[in-house]
Amino acid sequence: MSKPLPRPRKYTIGPEPAALEPDLIRLMGRLETTMLGHILYWGSMDRGIQASRGFGPRTVGRALTVQCPAADSTMLHHAIGLARPGDMLVIDRLGDDKYACLGDGVASAAQLAGIVGAVIDGPCTDADEMAGMGFPVWCRGTAPVTTRLLNIAGRAHVPVSCGGVVVMPGAVVLADADGVFALPADEARAMGEIALTRGQIAQERRANREPGVPLGRITGATALVEAELNDGRG
Repeated sequence: MSKPLPRPRKYTIGPEPAALEPDLIRLMGRLETTMLGHILYWGSMDRGIQASRGFGPRTVGRALTVQCPAADSTMLHHAIGLARPGDMLVIDRLGDDKYACLGDGVASAAQLAGIVGAVIDGPCTDADEMAGMGFPVWCRGTAPVTTRLLNIAGRAHVPVSCGGVVVMPGAVVLADADGVFALPADEARAMGEIALTRGQIAQERRANREPGVPLGRITGATALVEAELNDGRG
């Protein structure tokens, strides 16, 4: 009789990440994703991940990371029980784009657990119902075919890939109508403070802008163009 093939464990759960400091949550809640997008080239999920049904209220949460392979959502159901109030589900579908792993039933359980929203690198289902119940989801559209409890495999509280971004367990997730950012907590604080200060300066500049002055003169773009045109080449 041949030996059985060795295999890894089906399920892995990493250590629970540290809670986010309340002042960091308040800081990030003052930002729009575009404010981070003005200063960062990383941390922003690709624009294929959009607010489902256009319901994208500004939402900040601690990343509860989950990996669900193929048509199996066993680990996602279990991970709802790992949540702490204020968590945001970040679901890595490991390349699957056919099966919807989240609908109004799982979303209702997530809300009861204090989860503030979900980001899925794949489709959802019951989009109208979830928007109606006030549970925001950022995903790659909708699908009618759903995952099942197939007992294949899954992981939680591990690094995941979502929208081209590596999301660590406990990362700060900021999502709104324009998209999703995910950053480590220490970086989120530093970048958030920079973005907020820049936003305040920009508001002051707009309020004090002289009428009739072309935008390029204000930003310095015109000086750059004229310098190139007048450098004597060609």
